[in-house]
Amino acid sequence: MKLSIVATLYQSALYVTEFHARASAAARQLVGDDYEIILVNDGSPDNSLDLAVQLTERDSHVVVVDLSRNFGHHKAMMTGLAYADGERIFLIDSDLEEDPEYLASFAQQMDKDGCDVVYGVQETRKGGWFERWSGAMYYSLFDRVANIKHPRNLVTMRLMTKRYVDAFLQFKEHEMVISCLWVITGFEQREQIIHKHKRQGTSYSISLKISHVVNAVTSFSAAPLKFIFYTGLIIFCLSLLYICFLVYMRLFAQQLLDGWTSLIVSIWMLSGLIILFLGVIGIYVSKIFMESKQRPFTIIRKIYALNLYK
Repeated sequence: MKLSIVATLYQSALYVTEFHARASAAARQLVGDDYEIILVNDGSPDNSLDLAVQLTERDSHVVVVDLSRNFGHHKAMMTGLAYADGERIFLIDSDLEEDPEYLASFAQQMDKDGCDVVYGVQETRKGGWFERWSGAMYYSLFDRVANIKHPRNLVTMRLMTKRYVDAFLQFKEHEMVISCLWVITGFEQREQIIHKHKRQGTSYSISLKISHVVNAVTSFSAAPLKFIFYTGLIIFCLSLLYICFLVYMRLFAQQLLDGWTSLIVSIWMLSGLIILFLGVIGIYVSKIFMESKQRPFTIIRKIYALNLYK
């Protein structure tokens, strides 16, 4: 098997048929008939699965991996990559925001540079000025905190060698941030600027973005825990200085200070910090708890293929 194309399905009914046609054409142009298209149904609530199964009935290149429920985009991608047999694996979203025809230029760059990964990046980040500015700030701070160089404006689409994918699949984290795992896997990786289409609506809400930020920082850095330590140390030192100041005022200046306002402010501030810090520690403890269970990434309900050879 020379090429595996891997994509996930979630609310993809509007796109799956066209995606199959375009991905098949791109694959045939590159490797002839030696390819497979793996579609992972991530518990899609629409009829994406039915349409994908119909594709398997008339195209032996298509394999549908139906998960037992929605496990999340990243875990569904991991499942698809684990199932891929190709010497090269092309990972792409099925919503056609990224053109499957980029496969040819990705393969050309991989051959030219002799690298293991060619990944797509947008020339400019989509969204308004605030989204672009906040995204740039986030990745700048994240690189410092996590000590990795995360590509800017990264998209899902990437072409990978089998040895890279095998190395990447050695990561067994359950609370994963797949874009960061792509980086720390190493090997020679090259970027290619692409144009990503915009479509109406998205399942990636503000709450999910915030959750992604928290998960990324706590998964790849102990900086929040160090911040708690140093903040506590600074507060302790300031408290000692303030105690010395109060003793001085009482013994030498013979002056009693009205402390009600400062006391209430201090109580509220320190209480808020304590709750915040306990929350940060709780996130790390919860990650340890979830990882210790060693639950499977995903559960496959059924595999659909015209010739089920795996």
